[in-house]
Amino acid sequence: MASATSMRAAVLFGPGDIRVTTRPVPRPGPDEVLVRVAMCGTCGTDLKILDGHFPQTPPFGEFTPGHEWTGTVAATGETVDEFGPGDRVCIEAHSGCGRCDNCLTGRYTACLNYGRAAKGHRASGMTADGGFAEYAVHHVSALYKLPDQLSWEDGVLITTAGTGLYGLDVAGGFVAGQDVVVFGPGPVGLTTVQVLKALGAARVICAGTRPSRLELARRLGADHVIDVRSADVAASVLGLTGGEGADLTIDCSGSPAVPELFGQVTKRGGKVLVVAFYPSPVTLDLSAIVRKDITLCTSRGEGGNNVKRAVALAAAAKLRGADLVTHRFALDDIAEAFRVLRERDGDPVKVVVVP
Repeated sequence: MASATSMRAAVLFGPGDIRVTTRPVPRPGPDEVLVRVAMCGTCGTDLKILDGHFPQTPPFGEFTPGHEWTGTVAATGETVDEFGPGDRVCIEAHSGCGRCDNCLTGRYTACLNYGRAAKGHRASGMTADGGFAEYAVHHVSALYKLPDQLSWEDGVLITTAGTGLYGLDVAGGFVAGQDVVVFGPGPVGLTTVQVLKALGAARVICAGTRPSRLELARRLGADHVIDVRSADVAASVLGLTGGEGADLTIDCSGSPAVPELFGQVTKRGGKVLVVAFYPSPVTLDLSAIVRKDITLCTSRGEGGNNVKRAVALAAAAKLRGADLVTHRFALDDIAEAFRVLRERDGDPVKVVVVP
C-alpha cells in the first residue's frame, strides 16, 4: 500500500466551486490499482461537470473530477498481477460493469449499468472520483502500461486519441485511401487527424475557426485546412475532392452549425461520424442525408479497446500527444486552469494539472 494516508484532492462543492482539500488516500479493491497521479488533463466535459450539468456525478462535497490522467502504480488489489508498483500507466476513463450485453461486445462506454456502482460500473472523473488528486483508484481492465519513450504529456492525450479511434471503429475502421473531413481542431480533432494519417487516409481536411489550431493541424498531418469563418466550407471540400465530397465526415467540434453541413460535404454513399457533444439542439437536413444514402454514425468516448491501439500508435511515433499540451497548472491552481480553458485565455489547446 502507498505509505501516504492522506492526499490533496480537488473537490467539487457546487456549480463552479472547486477547492483543493485533504482527503484519505483511497484503497484499491481486489481488482483495482492505486495510481500516484503524475498529470491530469482538462476538457470541455470537465466544464460541464464543473457547472453541475453532467448526469450521474457523485454528490457535491464528495466528488473529485478528472478523467484524462496518467501516473505511476503505487499499490495493487489482491487479485491484480498485470501491474506492479512503479509501472507507468495511462487510462481509459470508462470501466463498464463487465456483465451487460454492451460491455460483453466492447461497448462499455454505453454500459447498460452506467452510473450504477453497485453493478460494477465506473467512469473515472465522471461517476467516480478521478485524477485531479495526488492518488486515484482505477479498475485493472482500464489501465495500460505507458511505454518508456512516452512522456506524461503523451499519456494524458492517450484517452483523447482513443475517442477518435473508437469512432473510426464504429464507422467501419478502414480509412486507407479515403478522403476525410474533420471538423474541430481541438484535442479530439487533432489526435484524430494524426490517427487518420497513420491509417493511410488519402486526404485529411481539417476545418475550424482558430488559425493557430488549424496551423497545428497542418503540422500534425492535415493535408488541407479550412477556416470556416472566411471560406465556403462545402465548396472548399468539393473542390479538394474532385466534386464528390468526403468519403467520411467527422464532427469533433460540437458546434451546432456543423451538422447542417453533413449532407453538403459528404459524398454519395459516404459516412458521417459524430463524436462531439452539442450544447443545444441542432439543425440537420436529414432528407439530404437520405437522398445521398449517407450512413450516420455516433460514438461516445474511448470504447472497444481503442486506447490500447492509441498506445501502440503513440509508441510507434504516429501519435504526438505532447505537442497539444500548451498550459500546465499546479493542483492548487485548478480554478485558474479551468478559467483559462473556459475563456480560451492564451489560446489553450490542452490544459493539464500537475498534482
